[in-house]
Amino acid sequence: MTNGNGTRRKRSTDVAHRFEGNPLITVEDMPFRCADICNAAAVKIGGETLLLLTVESLRGRKKLYRAASQDGIRFEIDDTPFLDISDEPPYADHEAFGVLDPKITEFDGEYLITYTAFGKHGFRLALAKTRDFKSVERMGFISEPDSKGGVLFPEKINGKFAKLEMPESGQRLWISYSDDLIYWGGFDEVMSPRPGFWDFHKIGPAVPPFRVGDGEWLLIYYGVKNTSAGSIARLGAVFLDSDDPSKVTARTNIPILSPREMYERVGDIGNVVFACGAIADGENISIYYGAARACICLATVTVDDIRENCAASEREF
Repeated sequence: MTNGNGTRRKRSTDVAHRFEGNPLITVEDMPFRCADICNAAAVKIGGETLLLLTVESLRGRKKLYRAASQDGIRFEIDDTPFLDISDEPPYADHEAFGVLDPKITEFDGEYLITYTAFGKHGFRLALAKTRDFKSVERMGFISEPDSKGGVLFPEKINGKFAKLEMPESGQRLWISYSDDLIYWGGFDEVMSPRPGFWDFHKIGPAVPPFRVGDGEWLLIYYGVKNTSAGSIARLGAVFLDSDDPSKVTARTNIPILSPREMYERVGDIGNVVFACGAIADGENISIYYGAARACICLATVTVDDIRENCAASEREF
């Protein structure tokens, strides 16, 4: 493969392109000792990129820390938690082991943060909000127990807040609606794992959906396939109908990002690329992803590249 001046350049092994300086953040970059870091929400405010990192303490408890960057690559990380484990009811029991996997949705001047609470009763989806990423307010739990991940839409759908979530089993992706962000109903199945494909055994929403092109919703999601050597977690994408996002209009039959590099294959949980945050700038998407549950990395992709691979995979399969 050659570029315009006839010299050879390396072909990308995935639809998304890895940043050559990966990984961006490892435990060595933290301003304090910790056991591990994984999975970061992402948002851009003005010219500043903010991440909320899931950091595991030396005692094995997970908390969320703020990291800021002017270029989206070099980050300064706070030495105190942005969201710590609560010791106040009703959160104490549900957050006893940690708060993790945040996702950020901008909505009417506020930033809504869904996160997974991990406690004595298993996993549960919770909601917090902030205006400045200096202080944060918990709003409540927005799922029943054993729901591990969820994302909010950045605008109302038919006059209601909308949420995508999955049960811990990862056997379905559901959409539901709310008038107040706390009580949810009207559940409808969006999609499920596909036998034989890269997302055979488990799926879940990775980053909050955003509008592209003529108004369709684009959702980056993760899929897991179990193999004889263990499970592999990859990232894919799905387009949802602009008016009724319970309807899938196109879905990548191939992943857009797979664990290939050593930092993606070796870590606390090997063979994992898992995203909680992405920043869309027109047609260009920057995905901040956790690799092998051990570091934070960056990959970029365009909406057109995703569309082309939806079309190509449909013809191929």
